[in-house]
Amino acid sequence: MLARLSIRDIVLIDRLDVDFDAGLSVMTGETGAGKSIVLDAVSLALGGRGDGGLVREGEQQGQVTAVFDLAVDHPARALLREQDIPDDGDLILRRVQARDGRTRAFVNDQPVSANALRALGATLVEIHGQHDDRALVDPAAHRALLDGFGGLTAEAAAVSERWRRRRAAAKALDEHTARVEAARREADFLRHASDELEALAPEPGEEQALAERRSAMMRAEKAAEDLSEAHEAVAGGSSPVTAIANAIRRLERRAAASPELVEPAIKALDAALLALDEGEAHLKAAIEATAFDLRELERIEERLFALRASSRKHDTPVDGLPALAARFRDELAALDAGEERLKVLTEDARAAEQAYAEAASALSERRRAAAATLDAAVMAELPDLKLERARFMTEIATDPSLAGPDGVDRVEFWVQTNPGTRAGPLAKIASGGELSRFMLALKVALADRGSAPTLVFDEIDTGVGGAVADAIGARLARLARAVQVLSVTHAPQVAARADRHFLISKAQAAGEVRVATRVAGLGAPERREEIARMLAGASVTEEARAAAARLLSGAA
Repeated sequence: MLARLSIRDIVLIDRLDVDFDAGLSVMTGETGAGKSIVLDAVSLALGGRGDGGLVREGEQQGQVTAVFDLAVDHPARALLREQDIPDDGDLILRRVQARDGRTRAFVNDQPVSANALRALGATLVEIHGQHDDRALVDPAAHRALLDGFGGLTAEAAAVSERWRRRRAAAKALDEHTARVEAARREADFLRHASDELEALAPEPGEEQALAERRSAMMRAEKAAEDLSEAHEAVAGGSSPVTAIANAIRRLERRAAASPELVEPAIKALDAALLALDEGEAHLKAAIEATAFDLRELERIEERLFALRASSRKHDTPVDGLPALAARFRDELAALDAGEERLKVLTEDARAAEQAYAEAASALSERRRAAAATLDAAVMAELPDLKLERARFMTEIATDPSLAGPDGVDRVEFWVQTNPGTRAGPLAKIASGGELSRFMLALKVALADRGSAPTLVFDEIDTGVGGAVADAIGARLARLARAVQVLSVTHAPQVAARADRHFLISKAQAAGEVRVATRVAGLGAPERREEIARMLAGASVTEEARAAAARLLSGAA
């Protein structure tokens, strides 16, 4: 519940702190005293639209702080945990409004966005009035209200889960069907391409190995020509070996006569012959080492040509051909297996569709039963609210084309204000005063089922009096047994039902020309006097005081 409201420098309010209790609290006062300002401040704290015009004249900013005492399992605490905001103890909402229009929002002293504050505020307080019945006149909320009333929240969640499974199964089927269809269209190409690559049998790194072997063979071929020429020069027909050998033999015949002249030359020439023999041996070995099969070179070149042609055909590097061959094999296997998988997914989607349809149909039946009970509960409240000739009805349109996470129903609250008139949506048929009373009857029926812990009613008794006002007060008091209720009222019959009464007034601030709005809690004597004023007007008579006393005692 709302435990405390603190307002600083908002419109006519300079400084205001109000403590609230459980039950029914009413706020009364003269027209223009500032009752609407208090409600505007509450709305601002809950994430309502900000406006620089809300700041008190002469000030640069104003602020509103609302403190809530909540159960440990209240949904608001889950929202806090989602945003990593501490949720121990009281929940404190604070909104700062600057004169330039900018606002800042805080929850438990942690800065948050206005949207986050608004989402949190929606779980804490509902504000209702002749022109602020959004949750009740908005058809988008009616289905959830009916489910809450009928205790169908768990069933609705189960339908939502089956809808999620249905969509997941349908998506899986669609995606697999698309893959199978694409594979079918490319099956001939896949088989031909796969057969070609299987025949080619490319291996990882094969292109580089072949290219390196080809380069080595071509280098060896060029070197072999030079080696052969060198060998021919050393050991061929023009070899100097024979001439050197003949020269040595001639010199040896002269060695005995002139040894000192011949022997050094003989030694040198013998060394030359040995060097030439050694050179010839090395050349022969090198020639043998460079020898290769020309057919092998042709085979290598043909293999490289085939690999690179396939690479160009499939627009992939040669080293990517093995992976491409594997992918083609997988796709062909998937095409074969996909047909069987398609049958399984088709059955899964059909089963999910049937499970959803059955759950949604069952929920529709339960909703119709809950609607009949809700209609009866609301209708029971209407006679005392001077709507005895009106009818309230929950229209449920069930259509499979409406299928969604909430089922197959469109739920909308309709009314008929008088016999013979056209029934229609609540927001379009009921006038402002009627709308407020229909709304009150509906809230009484829904009081302990899905309501926010604090309900604020802004002058819903406008334009009624006597027995109708008393009936409104009785129903607000009944609501207050389940939730905290705050009501701004001009009806003494409503004020007399309150557990706590606040008087809103204007007074000149001390030492200032400006006036300020004040809120004061009333004791028993002051409360009787205020209700007497509401009965009598400007001049309070003893008869009015006596009537006020009777109202208070009758409401006790």
